[in-house]
Amino acid sequence: MKKALLAAALMSAGVVAHAQSSVTLYGRLDAGLEYISGLPNANYTGSTSRWRAESGDWGTSLWGMKGVEDIGGGNKVLFQLEGSFNTMNGQGPGGGGLFNRWATVGLSNSAYGTLTMGRMLFISNGVWDFDPFGQSNWSSASLVRGRNWPQSSNNIAYQSPKFYGFDVYGQYALSNATNWNGNGTTPQGREAGLQLTYTSSLFQLRGMYDEIRNSGNGNFTDPFTASREYTAAFNVFLGQFKIQGAYQAVRTSSAASAAGTAPTSLDHEWGGVTWQATPAAALIAAVYHVNANKGGGNATIYTIGGSYNLSKRTLLDIQIATVRNSKSANFGLDANSAGPGGNITSGGTTTYNENPLPGHSQTGVYAGIQHSF
Repeated sequence: MKKALLAAALMSAGVVAHAQSSVTLYGRLDAGLEYISGLPNANYTGSTSRWRAESGDWGTSLWGMKGVEDIGGGNKVLFQLEGSFNTMNGQGPGGGGLFNRWATVGLSNSAYGTLTMGRMLFISNGVWDFDPFGQSNWSSASLVRGRNWPQSSNNIAYQSPKFYGFDVYGQYALSNATNWNGNGTTPQGREAGLQLTYTSSLFQLRGMYDEIRNSGNGNFTDPFTASREYTAAFNVFLGQFKIQGAYQAVRTSSAASAAGTAPTSLDHEWGGVTWQATPAAALIAAVYHVNANKGGGNATIYTIGGSYNLSKRTLLDIQIATVRNSKSANFGLDANSAGPGGNITSGGTTTYNENPLPGHSQTGVYAGIQHSF
């Protein structure tokens, strides 16, 4: 009997040693001061300016947990939970729940890749790697009004291993509606995307296609919220310098074209350079441009900035930017919803939209500190 118990104990110890697991708590806190001029007044008849304490201009403040369990045979079980918050007031996310950015579980194999399911950043966030300002608050999402940085629920994602410098990543998100593409019975229409990346020591290239469907009817009805997006992007690594650029075509359907006079397509491009002047100090300059059809006008953001690392986990940041609008355009530095700026009342609730008056510019500067753990 003692021998049997000893053998069982040794077998249990072997299983424990075989199935190693770990959980990591991580996060990022971003805070600073911001000034913007060219904001609309409340009734959208003139312009004003503002100073404010901000959280998330250089990067979203967030916290999360991720874990991995080695189950043997080169297989691992993975999970990730991540939510955003406001450093200035401590408030967490509104819509989307506690883990509004990531809530995934999946399996990984070094030879076959990684499969995950749950809520995650939508694949359009893949432009982050090619944005000189890394999707700061005033960058590649601004002129497409947030089209580049949404989250996605009900998602199934696959990341391939690298093969001769190439890797593939794809997502497919169900609408969970009684109609496959969406019919208003759920908050989300069907979403999907695919990206192919090639990486070498000298450069990196990425091609992406993604689509977000209108939750109400399953169609492509708005370039900023329900559309197809085609992206080609590059990084070039030249010692202390990194040159980055991208072109995006955002398109809706013929049904949207016939529905009204709002823009149905966008052409969006940007380019910039980062100079890693010292191991701690980086200087960045970039230009972002958008052109909207059907009288939507065009706009350009000119911006410079940089960061200084106080340590491996803490940096100081600064960004100065201005957006210049054509006569009919009203794009702001932030990724505001389309439409007039000022106070907007809907359903008895009043919110403030920062879009400037059509044809007017908007200029801002912020400086802050960011700590990661």
